[in-house]
Amino acid sequence: MMEALTATNIEQKLQSLNGWGYSDDKIFKQFEFKNFREALSFIVKVGFEAEELGHHPNIFNVYNRVEIALQTHDAGDKVTQKDVELARAIEALF
Repeated sequence: MMEALTATNIEQKLQSLNGWGYSDDKIFKQFEFKNFREALSFIVKVGFEAEELGHHPNIFNVYNRVEIALQTHDAGDKVTQKDVELARAIEALF
């Protein structure tokens, strides 16, 4: 089981992740694209990356906007290093 990060530790780690926020035991970011096709393509890429890391984000999509929230379910729905790693991988895809 992954260990939950402290709020201070999370805030420190988010400093290197442009545009990511922390609230309600989740780290999150909204991404915007030119159209639905680009947004959907991004979601598919995130899905493949998440599967490689054995982690599954909460993803919400409306037209050209994609919202992603990360928390580790087997750590009591808290933020862990696993979430930070997936956020970095998502940033690399964007």
